[in-house]
Amino acid sequence: MIRCHETQEDGDWSHEDHQISISQALHQCIATLVGHTSSYISSLTLAGKRLYTGSSDGLVRLWDATSLETLAEASSNGDVITGERGDGGAVKSLVILADKLFTAHQDHKIRVWKINDVVEEAEASNKKYMHIATMPTMSDRLAKCLMPNNQVQIRRHKKASWVHHVDAVSGLALSRDGALLYSVSWDRTLKIWRTTDFKCLESITNAHEDAINAVELSENGDIYTGSSDRKIKVWRKKNLDEEKKKKNKHYLVATLSEQDSGINALALSSYNLLYSGGSDGSILVWERDHEGGDIAVAGGLRGHTESVLCLAVVSDIVCSGSADKTVRLWKCSLADYSCLAVLEGHRGPVKCLTGAIRDSGTQSEASYHIYSGGLDSQVKVWQILVPTL
Repeated sequence: MIRCHETQEDGDWSHEDHQISISQALHQCIATLVGHTSSYISSLTLAGKRLYTGSSDGLVRLWDATSLETLAEASSNGDVITGERGDGGAVKSLVILADKLFTAHQDHKIRVWKINDVVEEAEASNKKYMHIATMPTMSDRLAKCLMPNNQVQIRRHKKASWVHHVDAVSGLALSRDGALLYSVSWDRTLKIWRTTDFKCLESITNAHEDAINAVELSENGDIYTGSSDRKIKVWRKKNLDEEKKKKNKHYLVATLSEQDSGINALALSSYNLLYSGGSDGSILVWERDHEGGDIAVAGGLRGHTESVLCLAVVSDIVCSGSADKTVRLWKCSLADYSCLAVLEGHRGPVKCLTGAIRDSGTQSEASYHIYSGGLDSQVKVWQILVPTL
């Protein structure tokens, strides 16, 4: 079901009086997608004109995000493309790689779905999306369980093979070439998977001292993990010569511990900036020096009154969603950390965000579509106009 213009009075463009940016952003809720009626929205991702939404009941839905008109023409519940209700628990993260959709779940597993874009393929299988694997795969599990040295202690009296996550898989990220999939979990591990055969190549046990909530990859291939232990850790893949000398292919580069609360979300911008959202409502901005060396706090974004639950970088703006039920938009640059807009309308905490820049038809302003998913079971679509002059 679609509801348009329901969060701004009379559907008018508006901006907040208390925003501190000189070039304030006009914003408007242009649609509300109500399909996950009995569950909350736990993850979002945008792939071209397709919006994928994951929910706490284990379902993934697909929406045509080509335009507001196509959103309005969608079925009342959106197209359910993966899973059965209750299968796997909450969908914690979604990533797309070519014709594959990877979904991370509360039940400790990662599921892989084949996207059949060709009409003949879809008709032949009677499904546009087919479940093709669950990670770890059966062959991976069998191969590891036969060798005692592949077992790791997960509780006082329980062991499991190192390829298994033993708690919710909280985040996924792909390497730049798509060859590797990185997963993090509340079990405090970082795992590395090969995307061609879904084999687990490596597991970093006790990567953090508490649950890992977020993972991001930089353009140079560094992996950032954020945890409830208030730390961000930076990991790097060894070169081929180093790999031959040691079993582990990834190593710890740095530990960032300036955050005063547990870290729920991470996001990276093209300006060499890292953003981390904390349970105290703060967002820290981290900058790496131009030589690619040390990372230090460059500033902070403050305005949320409760925990920051999600972050997303869309072109040159940073979006943050919070338990205070708002989405805030921030200028993303080395010289300006100001707040551009506060989006209000969700009736519950904002759990996930994604977005894309759109053609505004003019050089005087930039246009964005921001998608926010909340514990109110709704996905809101916002149109943002930011003056460029």
